[in-house]
Amino acid sequence: MADGDVETRSNRGQWENVVEGSPELSQSFASRDEAIDAGRELAATFGSQHTVRESEPTGVITDEDPASGEGF
Repeated sequence: MADGDVETRSNRGQWENVVEGSPELSQSFASRDEAIDAGRELAATFGSQHTVRESEPTGVITDEDPASGEGF
């Protein structure tokens, strides 16, 4: 990803838009569709690419951390 590119992905039950090189612009959303719409608009504003990393939302923000095997 290049600076300014936007990726929409699931993170512990919430959907987030992450802006490469500008973490302060990242945002979280309750729904996948809302995050995709916002990510598409943000990328259009920057003239950058928007990608969606597909995964099933769990609806739970206390999912286990796969690296440690522990919950948050």
